Amino acid sequence: MSDLSIFHNPRCGKSRNTLAIINEKNLDIEVVEYLKTPPSAAQLEAIVKKLGIKPEELIRKGEKVFKENYKGKQLTESDWIKAMVEHPILIERPIVIKGDKAVIGRPPENVLSII
Repeated sequence: MSDLSIFHNPRCGKSRNTLAIINEKNLDIEVVEYLKTPPSAAQLEAIVKKLGIKPEELIRKGEKVFKENYKGKQLTESDWIKAMVEHPILIERPIVIKGDKAVIGRPPENVLSII
């Protein structure tokens, strides 16, 4: 099993470009298509801790489900985690994780800081 993983959406250009940077380095990586295999609440809590951000900062606020259900609402960190578990499309992507560190691949070159 690789110590490098990416929460990936193959339909997202930034996600594809981030994965391409990793593949150019010939690194072993676990690709998790998080829309098909959503992370659990515990996994999301670990990810935000590794990113050093609050759960709300991992939310894609341009998504329809955000605008219809969460826009303008003040939720607890636990509630934001629950929202991402229920609607994985809300999770910002791509997220690259290596050990106890993680980065969001926006821009894709951010991945270079941990690989």
